[in-house]
Amino acid sequence: MTAAEIESAVTDAGLQPLTPEIVGRFLAYLELLQKWNARLNLTAIREPEEILHLHFIECIFAAQHLPPGIHTLLDFGSGGGFPGVPIALCRPEIHVTLGESQIRKAAFLREATRTLDLSNADVFNGRVEALERIFDAVTLRAVDKMQEACRTAIQRVAAGGRLALFATGETAPSLQFDQISWSPSIPLPGSSQRLLLIGRRG
Repeated sequence: MTAAEIESAVTDAGLQPLTPEIVGRFLAYLELLQKWNARLNLTAIREPEEILHLHFIECIFAAQHLPPGIHTLLDFGSGGGFPGVPIALCRPEIHVTLGESQIRKAAFLREATRTLDLSNADVFNGRVEALERIFDAVTLRAVDKMQEACRTAIQRVAAGGRLALFATGETAPSLQFDQISWSPSIPLPGSSQRLLLIGRRG
């Protein structure tokens, strides 16, 4: 994988260009994912090209669609760092908390924040239910028991804050809870089925 390939994928997806420095950090992130994935199942997607399109581009897309005015964000069930790490890379004004209950995945996230020099990110190793903070935004992507997780996530969103979900046309209706005023769903790049849902808590 090269910097030019990442830049081309960003352009092809209709996204705002990334600076060369951010592209370099995405390359370092890819290298770290591949290294850790050999012994820890962070993602079932292992080919660099697929990681670029299915993970990086979707998460950069989300980062660029989050509205201004967000200062704190919780990535609920961060796993391999999606979408929290790309959001921290693309939106340095947002402090991202990577929430992950599994010890080994949390260790990877700590290594990622150190390697990528993410001064605007920290790792919370524990269940989100135990967090006493609230955030301007909460994101969820590929989380187990998504409906249940969404109910918990809503409690961590400040009044007027945003909830951002990665969903499909099939799952989206079951995730749109009444406490959130939802904007129209946005198709993710390169997919007719995958959607980004962003809503505002009243």
